[in-house]
Amino acid sequence: MNQQEILNLKKELTQKQTFNVDDLCKLVTVLRSDWGCPWDKVQTHKSLRSDLIEETYEVVEAINCDSPEMMREELGDLLLQVVFHTNIEEDNNNFTLEDVTTELCQKLIVRHPHVFGEVTADTTEQVLKNWDAIKKETKHQTTYTETLKSVPDVFPSLMRASKLGKRAFRAGMKLDYAKQAQKSGEQLTQLEKSDDKQKQTAVIGKLLFSLANMARELDIDPEQALYDADREFTDNFEKAEQEVINNGKSFEEIDIL
Repeated sequence: MNQQEILNLKKELTQKQTFNVDDLCKLVTVLRSDWGCPWDKVQTHKSLRSDLIEETYEVVEAINCDSPEMMREELGDLLLQVVFHTNIEEDNNNFTLEDVTTELCQKLIVRHPHVFGEVTADTTEQVLKNWDAIKKETKHQTTYTETLKSVPDVFPSLMRASKLGKRAFRAGMKLDYAKQAQKSGEQLTQLEKSDDKQKQTAVIGKLLFSLANMARELDIDPEQALYDADREFTDNFEKAEQEVINNGKSFEEIDIL
């Protein structure tokens, strides 16, 4: 866009009271133009990577707080990230926001044949089974190993462990994660006084993987379970510290686990 077009957009936007997604796209275009914001116009996908992760976690925090007002704000910040990244690619003539929404809608229609086609799926499990089969086909994955390898490395490790276990289960593999967790716990006890960090790390990794999948089999989100445990630990620590302050005790005398 030339300078006059940007000026026209600025005038249009500053006169509005309510805005839609199209307005957001126009606003980002102004910010990233030569006559916009010095910071916005030099950003790249990589420079914004941490912001995208941060905004995602802030949406999750809003969900945990059960706050519609907080969620409204944080979803807006996350939407800005989507539009911003898309605007960068639009400048590179790679794709537009319409391309993004078109591909998304096409994918959702294809993966819901029980809604938009003739397939029958009366249960959640059948829906998920169909989804996985269609996803595998559309991504041209010929083996279940490929579906496991497609789980992003950047996922939080507990989440990734749960997803890997779920995909292995859907491939037909059934593992006794409770037994594996018990075995790993026993091995860890034996290694507790060892200096072999490599073995200790391997055993702890197997234990965490087993626990994550035990949680999955019990229909528990391992990330949420650990989040709750973290919060409980913090609350217990606060009570313990008050006892230390008020009664002159030491932390060694108090069990908060």
